[in-house]
Amino acid sequence: MSRTSPRRRSRELVLQGLYQRQLSGNAAGVVHDDLAGSPGFARADQAYFDELWHGVAAEYDALLAALAPHLDRKPTELSPVERAILVIGAWELARRADIPYRVVINEAVELAKLFGATDGYRYVNGVLDRFAADARAAEIAALAR
Repeated sequence: MSRTSPRRRSRELVLQGLYQRQLSGNAAGVVHDDLAGSPGFARADQAYFDELWHGVAAEYDALLAALAPHLDRKPTELSPVERAILVIGAWELARRADIPYRVVINEAVELAKLFGATDGYRYVNGVLDRFAADARAAEIAALAR
């Protein structure tokens, strides 16, 4: 049995929280507190969880708008799981330049394989790859050299 890294566990919790918010409409603070009280929270990178949660919760609509040109449908037509994974990936690509773009995309793909629809990971990969071409153009160009 493989152990989930603390940072991946943080992403899983944020995914769970975004999904919960989409379905329940609960306030970000309420969902955060629920997640922080969950059994898996002790295994998470708690500082990263807080940063990621507050970032995606505060910028959710802006992140969806930034993703929209890279989608083949309206963000509201995406499954709640894939929409949440894309928002997490977009936030990391836009706000955490210290995490290599390939790592961000790989982590999103792994989340989609675990929690998304059968081939949802392919869609997540394609969308975030196109988003990264804009958000991380300098990093991608440097790697190509």
